[in-house]
Amino acid sequence: MTDRAPIEERLRAALDARGRLISAHDLSPGRPPSGRTWGTRRTRRVLSVAVAAVAAAAAVVLLLSSGPPDDRRPVPPARRSSPTVTPGPTPAVPRPVPSAVPSVP
Repeated sequence: MTDRAPIEERLRAALDARGRLISAHDLSPGRPPSGRTWGTRRTRRVLSVAVAAVAAAAAVVLLLSSGPPDDRRPVPPARRSSPTVTPGPTPAVPRPVPSAVPSVP
């Protein structure tokens, strides 16, 4: 079964011919970009980083300069809470009422 089909023969010949077209020069690494486009890309990158830094600094200054919200508005006085009264049995003996005049020893 060493006989190959005619299509396989043609494919092998085409791939072999295509492989012979590649040389060592084609496999060498490309040169880095240079000229005006390289400088423009670098300038854009530096400019975008600078704009982001300025925006972050402005946000920090804005947050720090505004201060806490309580400093701008007076705090209302605290309300007294009324104790919760639970109904219970009525005492048989009246409780003594504290006097308004302090006792002297």
